[in-house]
Amino acid sequence: MFYRPADGHGLPHNPFNAIVSPRPIGWISTRDADGANNLAPYSFFNAVAYVPPQVMFASTAAKADRGDTKDSVANIRETGVFCVNVVEYAMRDVMNASSAALAREVSEFDDAGIEMAACSEIDCGRVAAAPASLECRMTRIVKIEGENNYVVFGEVTGVHIREDTLVNGRFDVTTYQPLSRLGYRDYTVVREVFELARPDD
Repeated sequence: MFYRPADGHGLPHNPFNAIVSPRPIGWISTRDADGANNLAPYSFFNAVAYVPPQVMFASTAAKADRGDTKDSVANIRETGVFCVNVVEYAMRDVMNASSAALAREVSEFDDAGIEMAACSEIDCGRVAAAPASLECRMTRIVKIEGENNYVVFGEVTGVHIREDTLVNGRFDVTTYQPLSRLGYRDYTVVREVFELARPDD
């Protein structure tokens, strides 16, 4: 099969969503200028640089009460900060619950019963029980092709690591089993890890 995205694929569901997978989930917490907290998962998310550490996530939809985007991007526009919370398999249901389309003044922390903790370097909440949380200062928001497509870049200014995930001085993903997004409504979990030495190691 070959298709041009501009012409459509003719399938019941868009295959592009499943081709680029698995994708890490950025569980983005933000706070608006009036102090309302928001939490939402984004599967267009990744780390993009080591020094200084930087991450990105993309928002591709809009809400009627937010104009051209969703609460996360709108809040970051107002405050310039956000926090990325790592999603573990044990949190799959509350993560999914936090994806509900709620009014801007309703906190997903409260709606899904997720404990919130304060960030240290920024005025924002974070998921208290997350395996790790990355406090970020927004460096730029880039409008890309598509009506509601925005990419948010941020520099990591603070890192929270849950103590049980540190094993022999390493952040050990096998201690919490990262959740990843596949296509459609499908997810996967990391339960097996192996190491490959590079040719020049």
